[in-house]
Amino acid sequence: MRYFLAESCVLKHLERPSAYVITTDELYELDEESFTLLAGCASAEGCTSERSGFIDYCLNEGILTTDMVSVKRPPLLKSPDPSLRYLELQITERCNLRCAHCYIGNGSHELSVATVEKVLREFESLQGLRVLITGGEPLLHGRFDEINRMLPGFSVRKVLFTNGTLLSREIVEGLNVDEVQISIDGLESAHDSLRGRGTFRAAMEAIKLSKASRMKVSVSTMVHGKNLGDFDEMENLFTELGVSDWTVDVPCITGRLGDNPEFQVAPQVAGKYLHYGFGGGVHESPPGFACGLHLACVSAGGRIARCTFYADRSAGTVEDGLKECWRRIVPVRLSELDCDCPEIESCRGGCRYRAGLLGNSRGKDLFRCALYDIIDK
Repeated sequence: MRYFLAESCVLKHLERPSAYVITTDELYELDEESFTLLAGCASAEGCTSERSGFIDYCLNEGILTTDMVSVKRPPLLKSPDPSLRYLELQITERCNLRCAHCYIGNGSHELSVATVEKVLREFESLQGLRVLITGGEPLLHGRFDEINRMLPGFSVRKVLFTNGTLLSREIVEGLNVDEVQISIDGLESAHDSLRGRGTFRAAMEAIKLSKASRMKVSVSTMVHGKNLGDFDEMENLFTELGVSDWTVDVPCITGRLGDNPEFQVAPQVAGKYLHYGFGGGVHESPPGFACGLHLACVSAGGRIARCTFYADRSAGTVEDGLKECWRRIVPVRLSELDCDCPEIESCRGGCRYRAGLLGNSRGKDLFRCALYDIIDK
């Protein structure tokens, strides 16, 4: 029997050889024998093999297919160690909303189409897995259509992070992404208090339009002072709507949130809400490292940093190249933190930027401490 590597699957040479199914966001670590077999199946001619438990598993998981596949696959290069798996790509600071918790403010920076293409090509060559295309509101990029047209040429998972208010059926059906992530920050009253009147209904309509177009939809929610009573109902609502992933976090007190204290929530309260959420998230990482081990961000101003909040302490710019900047971003080891609680491997030190805002960049993220009920211990 002849087998082909599925069109939606790409081989990645991370710390360990792996197969990554872009459509499902599943990562499979392989031994050398399995990796060699799948590399043969990635050719235009496919490969022949005896039927086996491994072959059956790969067929079932969407790694292999018996249908002929003819796609151009990227070069298989060894990734850096640690590997850069996730990229936040902020293509513009322009936005149609003025959310009370926004850390960007009224910025106007925007990446050129050529820069976006360059960064994505570098990310792909570094064996990247998933890119989050964000803003501002990414749909407001002056040449978003051109960026959208180039996306199928990259063998990474593309996620569009949007406030949802600009999504129409025509736009959704024309998107060349694998997932749409929409911000929903409470039920109607709470969401609109943060983002503006009518934004909740527009975002909910965006979810329904995306689901109707068979687009995978995820939701991102920030804990704030007006939505604390909404989480159980939100969980039921998102489940009923078929949302695949629900991410809950607490915004850092920076940008506009510093001027809107009514939306700020103390760690002892907000941290308890971090147990909400469902779905996937990041893939398994080696123990001993703080959060962000496999993450970098490119800001709309062209700066490359460990995440969007660190843009003012960047490792360089797009002119330096993603690979060089990633080399300069030194991973944070858990052993370096002023924290010795028994949950540290699960917590992974929480948000390092948030901990820094609380006074000690090597100290505790008290919001995560509250989640594990160790805030006063």
